Amino acid sequence: MSRSFPIPLILACGSGIALISLGERSAFGLFQNDMVASREWGRETFALAFALQNLVWGIGQPIAGAIADRYGTSKVLVGGGLLYALGLLGTVYAEGAFAMHLFFGIMLGFGMAASSFTIVISAFGRSVSPARRTLAFGLGTAAGSMGMFLFGPLGAVLIGTQGWEKALLFFAGIALLILPFSIPLQGRSKADPGQATQSLGAALKEAFAYRSYILLAFGFFVCGFHVAFIIAHMPAYIQDLGLSPTLGGTAIALIGLFNVIGSLGAGAIGQRYSKAYSLSILYLLRAVAITVFVLTPISGTSVIVFSCAMGLLWLSTVPLTSGLVSVMFGPRYMATLFGFVFFSHQVGSFLGVWLGGVIYAQTGSYDLLWWIGVALGIFAAIVHLPIRDAPAPRLAGMVPAAA
Repeated sequence: MSRSFPIPLILACGSGIALISLGERSAFGLFQNDMVASREWGRETFALAFALQNLVWGIGQPIAGAIADRYGTSKVLVGGGLLYALGLLGTVYAEGAFAMHLFFGIMLGFGMAASSFTIVISAFGRSVSPARRTLAFGLGTAAGSMGMFLFGPLGAVLIGTQGWEKALLFFAGIALLILPFSIPLQGRSKADPGQATQSLGAALKEAFAYRSYILLAFGFFVCGFHVAFIIAHMPAYIQDLGLSPTLGGTAIALIGLFNVIGSLGAGAIGQRYSKAYSLSILYLLRAVAITVFVLTPISGTSVIVFSCAMGLLWLSTVPLTSGLVSVMFGPRYMATLFGFVFFSHQVGSFLGVWLGGVIYAQTGSYDLLWWIGVALGIFAAIVHLPIRDAPAPRLAGMVPAAA
């Protein structure tokens, strides 16, 4: 496979992009109370803007993936980095709800779609051998998790010492680092040796007619619901219970730190064992973790234990889910096909964030959302059981696209 840059440099720069884009986004929930108080909005306004961000991210992901597959990854990443920074900048000066939805919701959503780990891991997929793809996907996901570990406490400190406006301006400046980091990730994806070429339309038709791909998308919806609800509302939930505001930043940091372990571990497990069964176990463990957390008296200790447990189970879904897409269809349209699966993830994210705000406004509590999360975890565990961890029928007789 041809490449212009050494694989270690590609992996390092791609990991840097994932660290920034996912790390900053993971800290956005820390801004909720200060932004609401400053602008005199209700939580439902912030929740809707954050929900729109997730939904637009999902809508833009397959579009950004298709552009990357056709015209090159680095071009998409540069555009994403610029939109990301402009969205944060605009949010600082957003006075009305419409401006908040435009910059924090729509612009940031498209910026994240074009600079997310989804675009990064598609570049990893064409740069490494098929046998090492799931491990490389785990590395990119782990980098995003390290971003959570870094930006969670950083955001809390900046908000506490400089105010939320300067904190967002600082984040905007860091987001511009995506531009130079994108240089080594040049090129377009192509089929593995021995695999027949295919048009994008034919690839989409094949994917949406394949039951395992559809089931995978349903399962990833649940992942989005879980992580977005917790990222957006857990810091406020902790404060509502009378615990220290800094505990929210600590919780996000611990989720990110333990997710590094979980993502790398999932990448290694996916190399040896069934990715579908591994995902089923992972979602079931999420349901168990949430149940224990809700039924246990909430304290600083229980928040820390829950954050560590969820961190291990957080984005460890990504190397396994993206690995399954690569196994099923190969790397040629990896960014596009995983982008559609990720759209399902972001629909779940939209509902997790938006329903959190709506249900809190109506009941004054997040309890119902936690139990919905438990039910969805069980649903996802069941949905993954029939998924075939094997190439789609078209590729079954060709060179395997192991991931």
